[in-house]
Amino acid sequence: MGTQMVFKRYEIKYLLDRKQKEKILRAMEPYMALDSYGRSTIRNIYYDTDTYRLIRKSMEKPIYKEKLRVRSYRAVGADDEVFVELKKKYEGIVYKRRIAIAERQACDYLSGRSQAPLQTQITRELDYFLEFYETLAPKVFLSYEREAYYTRESSDFRVTFDENILWRERDLSLQKGIYGESILKPAQTLMEIKTPGNIPLWMVKVLSEEGIRKTTFSKYGNAYEIMMRKEKGEKIYA
Repeated sequence: MGTQMVFKRYEIKYLLDRKQKEKILRAMEPYMALDSYGRSTIRNIYYDTDTYRLIRKSMEKPIYKEKLRVRSYRAVGADDEVFVELKKKYEGIVYKRRIAIAERQACDYLSGRSQAPLQTQITRELDYFLEFYETLAPKVFLSYEREAYYTRESSDFRVTFDENILWRERDLSLQKGIYGESILKPAQTLMEIKTPGNIPLWMVKVLSEEGIRKTTFSKYGNAYEIMMRKEKGEKIYA
């Protein structure tokens, strides 16, 4: 499986307990397999303006929203490859475009210290984004353990399971270690169905049988809400 740089799909989210996850994994066995990343720890740096304009707008649930992040699928050094991703959502459809460059280059480019190391349609879109949102800077580090599956058929249907979702607002570098505050409750899993069209009938069946309903869930949005509650001095956890 090659590295995909352009995506257009629906991304549907579900919060599962352990039993529900096990039922879905059993239902998936005849149809799906771990993808090239398999089980990995994903690290992200989310960029936003000085007033958190991007996440505040996203949480208003508009028809159109967008975000910028840098992602890696493993521990990286300054010269290792990371992905700079521009993610947009319009009327329920997610559009993601990304470039792969060295971590050092990504930091220099997004901070304005250098130009994009290559000129493509995607970097032109990134250039416009950086110019439009003038005060973009790293705001949140988010990591999570992911199991990613793809269908054995020739479709683009994918399923991911994210656990141990952690966030922090310091040490905002992909070169730093994995630590932070948890977002999910113990034994919870965030499942995402990623599909360009319909959900297979076997998946619809198991979701219906287990009473699993789709939900709205933003990792960055949850981290931002906790940050704001802390700022107000509110109690975060029971």
